[in-house]
Amino acid sequence: MIGLAGCGRMGKPMLASLRSMGLRAKGFDVVDRDSDWITTDPQRFSRDLSTLITVVRDIDQTDDVLFNVQGFVDSAPKLERIIICSTLSPRYVRGLRTRIPENIVLIDAPMSGAQIAAERAELSFMLGGAKTDLDDAQMLFASMGTNFHRMGAFGSGMQAKVLNNMLAASHTAMTRMVLDWADDAGLDEQAMLGLIHTSSGQNWLASGFDKIEFARDGYKDDNTIGILVKDVESAIDAAPVTADLTPAKTIQKMILDLKPR
Repeated sequence: MIGLAGCGRMGKPMLASLRSMGLRAKGFDVVDRDSDWITTDPQRFSRDLSTLITVVRDIDQTDDVLFNVQGFVDSAPKLERIIICSTLSPRYVRGLRTRIPENIVLIDAPMSGAQIAAERAELSFMLGGAKTDLDDAQMLFASMGTNFHRMGAFGSGMQAKVLNNMLAASHTAMTRMVLDWADDAGLDEQAMLGLIHTSSGQNWLASGFDKIEFARDGYKDDNTIGILVKDVESAIDAAPVTADLTPAKTIQKMILDLKPR
């Protein structure tokens, strides 16, 4: 049985995609998601669990799922494989190998594309793990996504994801600043976005501004903007020893200071 822990804005449509392909999949969440296929009962969830996919928010929730409150590493007797889809510190992810029994396969598979891509099963996955393990899991990823980037050994997918998200955070911060300045200058928003899309300032956020669910959000701890702040922190945590952290911290503060648009 495939189990997905963390059935929020990303996890719930990912679970639906798995099930739509005829796979035996169920979900777990600490919040009642009003679904026949999602339970709040960890014992019921872990009974026949062989593959665990985690899509929870952060390191604390991942520790709860794996080791502490739910502790599926110990409580799921048939567990054979864990796939980490949450975006976390690469340093933390690499350290999981020493905390989880060697007989359990570990894959890191953070994804990109936001909620709309999860709903369309068009996610992009950044994958880390042994080649044979990734080959064995490919059917699962193909059920949820359309782009699969094999980055190297376990932990490499997460390293690539936080670097990608730091770039996405910079696009978000700068695009929002440009639009605010354009407002002040009396420029039409849609005209400005059309210009950016076809010019040298083109970026993912500007080109998808009317489709990306968080494009107009301000910072909240529990929304996607808040997650971007966390993701930049994860990138900083894994930065080279000699790196100048000033640009990354500036981007993080700009995201943190965003107001609703």
